[in-house]
Amino acid sequence: MTKLFVPESFKVPHLLDTDHFHLEMLTPAVAEMDFKAVMSNRVRLRSVFDEKTNWPEDTMSLSDNIKDIKRHHDEFLSRKAFAYTILKPTKDKCIGCLYIDPCKVDEVDCEVFLWIIDDCLNLDNEIYQFISDWLIHCWPFKKIVFPGRDITWKKWKSLM
Repeated sequence: MTKLFVPESFKVPHLLDTDHFHLEMLTPAVAEMDFKAVMSNRVRLRSVFDEKTNWPEDTMSLSDNIKDIKRHHDEFLSRKAFAYTILKPTKDKCIGCLYIDPCKVDEVDCEVFLWIIDDCLNLDNEIYQFISDWLIHCWPFKKIVFPGRDITWKKWKSLM
């Protein structure tokens, strides 16, 4: 029997509001805002999910982005992984994304990836702290890792 990422009894939050940002399930409804945020910050984003990746490629299209978002949305609905868009409180601009994924390292409940657009980097640490606390206190996780952020890529890769 496959271990569930989160228990069936856990009510997964679909949105969350704070004074500085709005968090909601990543859906195709925000594809255009998300695409603009991704592509305008693509150079820095290439180090968020690994030391150096090709994502997002310079040639990525809105259509490619919509496919990615649909995949994330399907994972969310099937409770396999949870992707959120981070919007301004006015909900008119994407300022980043949050990905909560199952982890292959037994001692770790989930690996989390968070990115914030360049012109909102002043909120990065505040959002990171908020999300860290939220995951520990409101989700069924005990051990959370933000690879490349609270553990070096070298150390993280050595655990895999």
